[in-house]
Amino acid sequence: MSRFNSLKLVLTGLFFTAAMVSGLAHAKSPMPADLQATISLTELPAKGVEMYARIHQGGPFLNEKDGVMFGNREHLLPNNKRGFYREYTVLTPGVTHRGVKRIVCGGPPKTPDICYYTADHYASFRRIVP
Repeated sequence: MSRFNSLKLVLTGLFFTAAMVSGLAHAKSPMPADLQATISLTELPAKGVEMYARIHQGGPFLNEKDGVMFGNREHLLPNNKRGFYREYTVLTPGVTHRGVKRIVCGGPPKTPDICYYTADHYASFRRIVP
């Protein structure tokens, strides 16, 4: 084997090792330690309380994206089968777009098993306790 091929082999190995270590460093845990954080229904903003009621009534919803599947790509909620979670917009007064507040519920649409609130567009979640 020539010196060039040996060097090429070593560099390729180093590249793949670095890529694997980098990928592991950025992997998220399946369930964060603070997932036990809760928020009572009375602590939600008024529009959050309204949306929570609409979810349990089956609508009507104000945003066309309300009720769409939430993919849990951030892996901040407990892992469940695809389609388990749905997201809903919590309107922010004075904001002309969807804003960053959401309620994400898991289970049947009208009778969810569990709901979470995020005030920071999926960066953190708190379980809603009625």
